[in-house]
Amino acid sequence: MTPNSRAGARRPSPVRAALLTLLFAVMTVPVYLLLVNSFKSQQDIQNSPFSLPFDGISLDYLAAAVQSPQYNVLKSYGFTLVLVVAVDVLCILFAGPAAYVIARSLKRRTQFLLLFFLAGTFIPASALIVPLIYVLRAIGLGNTVTGLILHDVAMTLPVSIFLFVGFIRTVPRDIDHAAAIDGAGRLRTYWQVIFPLTRPAVITVLILNSIGIWNDFISPQILLSPGSGTYTVTTAIYAGISQYSTDMTKVFPNLLLAVAPVIIFFVYMQRHIISGLTVGALKG
Repeated sequence: MTPNSRAGARRPSPVRAALLTLLFAVMTVPVYLLLVNSFKSQQDIQNSPFSLPFDGISLDYLAAAVQSPQYNVLKSYGFTLVLVVAVDVLCILFAGPAAYVIARSLKRRTQFLLLFFLAGTFIPASALIVPLIYVLRAIGLGNTVTGLILHDVAMTLPVSIFLFVGFIRTVPRDIDHAAAIDGAGRLRTYWQVIFPLTRPAVITVLILNSIGIWNDFISPQILLSPGSGTYTVTTAIYAGISQYSTDMTKVFPNLLLAVAPVIIFFVYMQRHIISGLTVGALKG
């Protein structure tokens, strides 16, 4: 291959460059608007929403959002963080062993079990809300935090099991045989031998689940009624600013407080997501 042909192969096509530019704009413009308008007055937001606050950045609107009891998103940080941690821990406890059994089994019915779990990813979450409410009420978990946690765990299990299965299949079976020779059972083999090797998959599952739970609005809004007094970050935003949606000096600062942690978390952990999703392909 000549140098000219190599350069042509590396040069992106105009269509691809245009699509990447469009995708970049779609992803960054909303974040830009949210960031610059969180420090501007109502008049500046209405007159020039895309302009930078050259006259000076005012932190008064952000401080008011932090201190206001009606719009205090920071109070919901704690509950949302507890919810994320509880769901992540239960998901790892259930998805890991289940994936280990599926990955190591050669039986056809076990492979059908994996397809059964994957089928759950094709069902819209909104379609399950109404029957879920009836089920939770029937077992006495309606309008409870426990019911919300169990729902989130069930919704995160299919993708988590799929990621774990793909990674565990890249781990040589000889490791299992060596552990069995040393007297370790299946459960001990997984937690003490296989689980430490699945660190990239664990990190990927934790990141994807954490971002999804943090940004979820429909489930906590419906499964935890406003009368419960328990709010996640997203439901607190809705409860606080829904009646004053035209006051942009309250909308933008509160939205910034809600999405800032997850944006920082994603930017910092994105390399782990990429490595976790591709490690199986690189090893296989």
